[in-house]
Amino acid sequence: MTMALVPDTEIAVVGAGAMGAGIAHVAAAAGHTVLLFDQKEGAAIAGIADIRKRLERAVEKARISEVDKDQTLSRLVPAGTLASLASADLVIEAIIEDLGIKKKLFAALEDIVADTAILATNTSSFSITELAADLKNSGRVVGMHFFNPAPVMKLVEVVSGLQTSAKVTETVFETAIRWGKKPVNTKSTPGFIVNRVARPYYYEAFRALEEGAAPPQVIDCALKSGGGFRMGPLELTDLIGQDVNSAVSRSIFEAYSHQVRFAPSLLQEELVAAGKLGRKTGHLIYSQDECVPFASETGLEPSNIIVSAALGAAESLVTLLELNDCAFTIDESLQEGVIVCGEIFLALTDGQTATARSAALGRPVVLFDYAADYSKSKHVFLAPADQASAEDILMAVGFFQNLGKAAVLIDDHPGMLVMRTIASLSNVAADAARDKVASPSDIDTAMIYGVNYPDGPLEWAKRVGIKSISQTLRNLAETTGEAKYRPSSYLLRQAAREMTLAN
Repeated sequence: MTMALVPDTEIAVVGAGAMGAGIAHVAAAAGHTVLLFDQKEGAAIAGIADIRKRLERAVEKARISEVDKDQTLSRLVPAGTLASLASADLVIEAIIEDLGIKKKLFAALEDIVADTAILATNTSSFSITELAADLKNSGRVVGMHFFNPAPVMKLVEVVSGLQTSAKVTETVFETAIRWGKKPVNTKSTPGFIVNRVARPYYYEAFRALEEGAAPPQVIDCALKSGGGFRMGPLELTDLIGQDVNSAVSRSIFEAYSHQVRFAPSLLQEELVAAGKLGRKTGHLIYSQDECVPFASETGLEPSNIIVSAALGAAESLVTLLELNDCAFTIDESLQEGVIVCGEIFLALTDGQTATARSAALGRPVVLFDYAADYSKSKHVFLAPADQASAEDILMAVGFFQNLGKAAVLIDDHPGMLVMRTIASLSNVAADAARDKVASPSDIDTAMIYGVNYPDGPLEWAKRVGIKSISQTLRNLAETTGEAKYRPSSYLLRQAAREMTLAN
């Protein structure tokens, strides 16, 4: 039997800013009378006026009817005092991210609302356990973390502190479903799911920029074209605000006792110090939004193409070779992920540098980056070994040009751009699963619906191959000398299980 709050249940929202008004909009659209309170005079009325504008735009675009708009607005009630929220069965606070102020608010609410009322916080960072610690009934406090804009974004992180009642968690979870959301359950840990797991998407991009792996627009292009992400990490930080994004990174880094895995970007902090915060200040990391393919001259026609019998995550290249009538032979003795063109080895990146692999093989190597779907990706990103000649590079370029791809050269950056990012995201997600922050499926759901990832990082690891992801991380750890790339014990356990089942 569902425990969702029924439509005739009154909801209160404290805080009438963009997030609070958005939450009030969602609850009113779901049929609830919503009391909207803000201590700033006139803010609640202004918040309802903003909701009216959004609803009118929705009517213009035929997303809702005029009747729906009027009914939703009729359920929104500006509240003049905190005491007027006494009849609410669920109060959601969406005020300033200040722990002391939030705790004072909950202490006041506890004396106003009924003993059975649920007190929810929209905090994105504070411990639910700590927020509830001083209350007489700490079991009714729960996190209900919406994502901005709340009427549009589907995800709600339902966050349980140590004291949170299972009944309260279930009620909020089921209510979020009834409101048309995709809720996930998570423990109260720093960053919950999304803000914790998303860190590598940003810091790997800044790391590549710091190390001169590629120009910023190429880094973003790689993640969009090869990774399938809607926005590149650098343009996304410009949209979010470098100060906001950096503050979240710094907060999680400190909350996890300065684990190197969450270390913020020094370059991003320099941007913040310089006041170059992104769109809101008019200072973008780059203004050009197109990748420039390697175009010094047309690549050489590849000869004597030999393909490994096992291309792993690059298996779709065989289909592309066949579709483009490229002559090739299969060699079962070649190591996984390798294609031979004349004298050069083309290989899918595995966390080693092309230069190191070339030295080990005694022949020129050009690495190519991972793509979620090589048939759809317009670009293929190549990292030549230092030993590769200009002719070797042009042979690699020609191979991919024959498949209809624009070849983009980057520096010999270990793990390249897409593979290194996916491996890092998978690793942090695996740690969250290991620590029982949330179930693996909820972690993947959170990243898809909270930040619009094309797939969940744990599912992505399976698609690439957990063994391959684990080996890439090992190679990154060895090549960079950094402990943050050490594979999660969760991934290693899954890889061992995968190998056992295969045998």
